[in-house]
Amino acid sequence: MDSPEVTPNGTERTIEGKLCVFYDGYWIKQYDPMEDSLETKKYLIEALTRRLFNHVEHGINMPGSRLEEARRAYEEEKDPERKRVNGAMLAGALFNRGTDIFRQMVELGETDVMVGRSREMLHECGQYLLQALEMGKLVKHRSGDEGIDELWGEPFRAFTVPTSAFYETRYIKIAQTMRDIDRISEAMIGAFKDSHLFPNAQSLIREFAQAAKLKSETLRTDPVIFEVWPTFVVARERLLQIGSVQRTNESCLACWESDEGNRLLKEGADLITYIARARVPMPKSTRFFIDRCIAYSQCRMPAGVAGKIEVKSL
Repeated sequence: MDSPEVTPNGTERTIEGKLCVFYDGYWIKQYDPMEDSLETKKYLIEALTRRLFNHVEHGINMPGSRLEEARRAYEEEKDPERKRVNGAMLAGALFNRGTDIFRQMVELGETDVMVGRSREMLHECGQYLLQALEMGKLVKHRSGDEGIDELWGEPFRAFTVPTSAFYETRYIKIAQTMRDIDRISEAMIGAFKDSHLFPNAQSLIREFAQAAKLKSETLRTDPVIFEVWPTFVVARERLLQIGSVQRTNESCLACWESDEGNRLLKEGADLITYIARARVPMPKSTRFFIDRCIAYSQCRMPAGVAGKIEVKSL
């Protein structure tokens, strides 16, 4: 990782045969932006719509044709918890309605839009996407934890800015994603430093983090995905398979260290997976998890005590 003070953002360089662009401390695989046209924007918005619903909670992918039903249900609901879910469903309907209108605009033809005959449709589409962005704050990630606000803003960004500028914002988000993968993995490595119950954890965490960063920069349409995705999956499986060594000392502290360590490995792998797949940060979950890693490292058995415990691999 280069220092951002040394290398300006946007610098391009070929590294080990791969064309990369530098943002905020990271070299990221670069892709040529598609032609800036309504057809391209339609493709991007539809792809970002599928991506959004792939990462958020179930049941909110409401068709745009049911927008008024969803709005009425949200406005009439009194229970705060149910209203939050109705709001998430309304966000989905707004999102899909905006996409529907944009699709109709492309079908009318770029010339018609440019001369102003579809100007009202253009405005309406933007308004629906903006409303969806606001209501999207009520939507949770599929894990049930925090939402990912960035996913709701991306289609509107793709709608309003040139394609090349949209690609630039994606590189910035990928750099932030890689940064948080590094932060999470380093916290995990620190938590398991000199652990006698998880002796192989640190190397496997590093292997998984590297695979996750490669996944975050690689488009699914890239032929190299057939190498990158299996590497990522196998690295995750290896990390989750290590488990703790068998204890001959059944102290409460040893039991807690083993059980909590296993939980941290699984939840850390899950969090890195969520972030790498969505290619955006999850700051609330990241801060909470790093705090748990610090607490775990502070409460573990002292190295001298742990070293006296006879252990054998399961």
